[in-house]
Formats: sequence, C-alpha cells, structure tokens
Amino acid sequence: MKSNETAVAEKLLQVEAVKLRPNEPFTWASGWKSPIYCDNRKVLGFPFIRDFVKSELCNEIFTRYPDVDLLAGVATAGIAWGAMAADQLKLPYIYVRPKPKEHGMGNQIEGHYEAGKSVLVIEDLISTGKSSLQVVEVLKTAGLNVVGMVSIFTYGFPQATEAFQKAGVEFHSLSNYEALIQQAVAAGNVDEAQLELLKEWRNNPSEWGK
Repeated sequence: MKSNETAVAEKLLQVEAVKLRPNEPFTWASGWKSPIYCDNRKVLGFPFIRDFVKSELCNEIFTRYPDVDLLAGVATAGIAWGAMAADQLKLPYIYVRPKPKEHGMGNQIEGHYEAGKSVLVIEDLISTGKSSLQVVEVLKTAGLNVVGMVSIFTYGFPQATEAFQKAGVEFHSLSNYEALIQQAVAAGNVDEAQLELLKEWRNNPSEWGK
C-alpha cells in the first residue's frame, strides 16, 4: 500500500504536473539548472486526480489545523487549491497578490478578513521558501495570525527548512522530492544513471549543471 505522499507523487507524475528531465535540464527563473519541473496547475485539467489531490489537501488541513479561522491562497498557482479547500471545509477564503494592485483599492490581500483571526496559507509548491514567506509577512502585517502553510509539493531544500524555522512558521506538504523520485524509479521513469543525476542535483541545486 502506497503512503499518502507517494500516492500524490504518482498522480503528479501521471498527468505530467512534474516532469523529470535529467539529461535535458530546465532553467528556472532564478537561473538554476534543474532536472525537474513542477507545475501543479496541470492537475486542474484532470477532474478525478484534481479531486484526489483536493481531498488529500483537505484531510491535511482538517487533521493539523481543525480550528483555523480562514484559508489564504498564494497567487497565482495556489489560488485555485485554496478556494477548493475552503469550499470543501466551509471556511472563509482570501488570497494574496505578489504586490498591491496598481488601481482601484490597491489591495494586496483580496477578500474579507478581520485582524486577529488565524489563517493557514495554501501554496502549490515550496522551493527555497522565499516567495512563500513573503506572503506570510503580508498577512502578519495585516494583523492576521499565520498558523502555518500547507503545499502540494516541496523540493525539500535545506534553505527552505531553515527559512521557515527562522520565520517561526511551520509547513507541511502533501508530497516531496524523495517520494517523487521513489515513485519514478518504481514506475521505470528513470534509470540508474538518471537517478544519480537527480540525487546530485538535490544535494547542491544552485551549482548543479554549471
């Protein structure tokens, strides 16, 4: 029987929300070379898998944060997942823009909220944690009590763990890099040589491929 994180990894690979390309690496916006690319928005186009991931997300939220007052999605990829989870759990919902709107009310946080309420951040992907923690700061500045963050996937970088610990924010992910690689090997998606490349990248992602 597969663990929950392996089952989620299997679904992500099935719809190519995560692509592994050790021999033809991707280039991230940061300039890092990477043998893996994650785009969980692809899951939205597959109703049954979308429902599975949504259920896992809701179970994680309800189990770990049963008394949270509202959910906050991270723009843009976290908006849909946060909205679906909030609807399923019957919780109020807001989302956070990367920067304030340049017209209208100039909001960075969209939706109704009250200072002092507890909020759980919903993210699709955690890499280094920098952009995710910027959202946390926006919410804290607005007077909200951020109790944690739940994402669909994390690469598990030490930089992210350290950044979240320093910020005093706990985070949990439905699946992770180790579970994904384990599933990819089991399914025959990568061979031994490619597996070594994937391990090397994970150990030193900023320098890999240079």
